[in-house]
Amino acid sequence: MPPRSHVFPAACALALALCLAGCGTPAPGGGEAGFEPANARALVAQLLPERVSDRAGWAADLTAALVALELPATPAHLCAVLAVTEQESGYQVDPPVPGLAAIARKEIDRRAERIGVPALAVRAALAVASSDGRSYAERLEGVKTERELSELYEDFVDRVPLGRSFLAERNPVRTGGPMQVGVAFAEEQVRAQRYPYPLRGSVRHEVFTRRGGLYFGAAHLLAYRAPYAQMIYRFADFNAGRWASRNVAFQQALARLSGRTLVLDGDLLPPPGANAVGQTEAAALALAGRLDLSPEAVRRQLAQGTAPDFEASALYRRVFEQADAQAARALPRALLPRIDLQSPKFTRKLSTEWFARRVDERYQRCLARIEALQAG
Repeated sequence: MPPRSHVFPAACALALALCLAGCGTPAPGGGEAGFEPANARALVAQLLPERVSDRAGWAADLTAALVALELPATPAHLCAVLAVTEQESGYQVDPPVPGLAAIARKEIDRRAERIGVPALAVRAALAVASSDGRSYAERLEGVKTERELSELYEDFVDRVPLGRSFLAERNPVRTGGPMQVGVAFAEEQVRAQRYPYPLRGSVRHEVFTRRGGLYFGAAHLLAYRAPYAQMIYRFADFNAGRWASRNVAFQQALARLSGRTLVLDGDLLPPPGANAVGQTEAAALALAGRLDLSPEAVRRQLAQGTAPDFEASALYRRVFEQADAQAARALPRALLPRIDLQSPKFTRKLSTEWFARRVDERYQRCLARIEALQAG
């Protein structure tokens, strides 16, 4: 969400730092060959808003990302990446976050209080001179983008005793770049597939570049198998996590079959380490006998909800077979997750459904424009 995108737990990690310092199917395309690279670049340059600078550079990086991911430059793929980029950043490589400095400082103070770090220790830590001669407090007051905040944190870690040992993996900035893709996802992507560019610094640094942000964003959005006939469900998955829309449809079918009310969020099991049985698992276990599955098989197959093969599992198939029969119709195999998005950056109530529908509106306009350009 996208990781669920835009979750910004800034102070959780930085407060700890202060404490130590102061104390199925391929991606959509339908078998289309797509445009040739030169034609795809020219088309993208036409589709970008007039206000975007270096249109040729944006077009080159977007089409290069699709080539590297072995995805055809179809209208669907081009418009999907453009729609998410426009929604997330307005075609800004490192988009500013209004009031970021105040948000970050408020979070630092709140989390420091929560874990018992005295306010005096916080002020003392922020008064320390950073690598550029300014205090961390001065630099924090000036941050406008997540890249700047991430770099401030990295500088802080380098200057804290044992910082690399205790804090290197706790950078509070989790998303970034023109598509606001998750840093954790980018790191997983590089482990799974060779990064197509020379790696300058860390994967995190590449996320904040145009070429890296578009590559990782396109990978997260398109480079996985999912049983979706409409792109809107990939937009929802971009925000809520891969296969969330498929899993929500399963949760709804399971709820109908079991007579239980379930949270339709796409999470089939609680987070790792949680001791309690989740709502979805409890509903499935209540039907285990009816589904001719053992409790162990139920849990094992629910765990496949984070992979492309879940719909091939006996649990998925039997739940839908019985739910379809009960409803006397085929139930949907994809639904938009019901997730309210939480972040200190948000000034109004937002949801995954809102995000997916906004992006889909942009996507449909883009497709219509391509059709008009081709017709003309």
